[in-house]
Formats: sequence, structure tokens, C-alpha cells
Amino acid sequence: MTPLQEHGLEHLFSDLLEQQKQSAETLPPVHLWHPQKSGDMDMRVDREGRWIHEGDEIKRQPLVKLFSRILKREGDDYFLLTPVEKWQIKIDIAPFFIVSARREIRGSNQAIVLNTLTEDQFVLGGQHPLWVETDGNSESPIPLVKVRDNLSGLLSRAVYYQLVDWGHEVIREDGGIDLYIASMGQQYKLGSMPEG
Repeated sequence: MTPLQEHGLEHLFSDLLEQQKQSAETLPPVHLWHPQKSGDMDMRVDREGRWIHEGDEIKRQPLVKLFSRILKREGDDYFLLTPVEKWQIKIDIAPFFIVSARREIRGSNQAIVLNTLTEDQFVLGGQHPLWVETDGNSESPIPLVKVRDNLSGLLSRAVYYQLVDWGHEVIREDGGIDLYIASMGQQYKLGSMPEG
């Protein structure tokens, strides 16, 4: 996509991008915080985006939302940060869970808007790419999207199937078929159709 085309799409979907920008501006500046590690906390985020502390799910949504906003990834490790504390936690697959998607079509262009369990909203596109990994044991797809910084979100099965439903087929040179979803002028591979 040329810069001119990209600028045109940004103008066409400016309202969605402005909502995304306003949401990002309310986040604490964790990228500026660099305290020493305080220790390990018995907390993890499971596959469905549930926050588990000492074996019990945290049910208070405002607290979960707060934790999701002070999260930072360094390499393969995840930490909850304040300006003076840094606690390592565990993440099963991804720290965010994508629970809904909607499609905005304007002219011949499409934007996919995704929402997390912790109320993050963003547009699938250049700053928020999608990719699909494969579970080594079951060969099941693991669809992920960049939510912010270097933090990813796992698409729920329902959202993944919704994107598949909205997707389009591309025939490869070898005759196989790949499935893609378009958003903000970008194409994201969702998987390949089984042969025969």
C-alpha cells in the first residue's frame, strides 16, 4: 500500500482511529517506569484472559482492568509495574483476550474493530497486526493480535470464526487455498483450507 493510499484510509476511518488514540492516551506511562524487580507474584492470566491470584479468579472487573494497564513485557517475561515496584507474573498464552469484533465497511474498504475483555478497543491494521501460530500438540490455530507495545491478545474462538466468515480465499501457485482477512488496506492470513 502506498503512503497516499494509507493516508486515504486513515481519513476514511478517522473516527475509529481517534477513539483508539483517546483510549491509548489514558494509559499510565509504564514505558517510563524502570524499578528493580520486587519479586514474583502468584498471579497469572489464563487462556481465556482470566486473572488468577493465588488460585482464585479476580472477579472485580475494575481491578482486572487496572492490572491490564500496568502490565509490561520484557523478553518472554511479564511484569506488573508501578514507578517503584515490579512484580513478575505468568501469562498462559497472551495477556489480553479478544472477545468481540465488528466490521466497518466504507466504500470498498474495510476496518475490523476488536475489543478485549479488559475494554481495550483498537483497529486491526499496521499498529495492530494479526498473525496465527500453531499449537505444537494439537496443530490447532492460535490467532494473536498486537494490542499495544509488545503485548498481544488471543482471539476467542468465536471472534476467530467471525473473521474466518468475513475472510476471503486466495489460491496459491501450488493450487492450495489460503484464507485472509482485510483491514485498513492490509491482508492477514487466518489459515489454509484443508486439501481435498
